[in-house]
Amino acid sequence: MAGSAVAAGLLSVAAALSLGLAAVGGAAVTAQRAAGAADAAALAAADAASGAVPSADDPCALAARVAGASGATLSSCSLQGFVATVEVQAAYAGLAAVSRARAGPPEGQ
Repeated sequence: MAGSAVAAGLLSVAAALSLGLAAVGGAAVTAQRAAGAADAAALAAADAASGAVPSADDPCALAARVAGASGATLSSCSLQGFVATVEVQAAYAGLAAVSRARAGPPEGQ
């Protein structure tokens, strides 16, 4: 009888740990997805601003489309010359993963 209680307790602890690890893993995946979306959006905006990628859209509108295609939402976008700085958000379990990225030509050019 005591052995059954111990086994049930161990199974409960193992299940709780598994659920916790799954939640942490999902949050990590969402954070990486947000970082990738921010990088891609910043590159798209910088390329559009420099003329490397012809686009009828404003560079920040293009960045918003790229972020949306990556499953994130563009929350801010700014251009200084050919340098684009963006911030994106991706949701996971009611929480927002925020990532920022900057892209443009190398400094001094």
